[in-house]
Amino acid sequence: MASKNSFDEKIMIDNNLSNRYIDLDPNGYFIIKVDLEEKKIILEHFLNNINDDGYALDPETNEPIKCDSQNKRVSNEVFKGISAKQLGIMITEERNDLISKFDHALYLGRELQKAEECLYKKLPYIQD
Repeated sequence: MASKNSFDEKIMIDNNLSNRYIDLDPNGYFIIKVDLEEKKIILEHFLNNINDDGYALDPETNEPIKCDSQNKRVSNEVFKGISAKQLGIMITEERNDLISKFDHALYLGRELQKAEECLYKKLPYIQD
């Protein structure tokens, strides 16, 4: 069993890694939600363009997409499932044009697993 110190170290490492710069996937990004009433994980795919500075641009306005924006964008495609594995296969085997970067695929796998756990424990899910 891991000691408290190793768990604290894990939290510190994960927090540091979450704050690093990453190149966005030019094929778009995903928003993950958990619908506890419908008992589904919802995975919304959004298209974006990326400028020379690495910022995601709204394909319609060509303006940078702000995380705190009140403007609701319309997703390109929506996937629903009851497990991380099911959704992972939908977006990687049934479709192969939504993810172009390995780090993006790994991130989605981690987040879908968290969403699945929240679904089955009936807890709120917050995407990292």
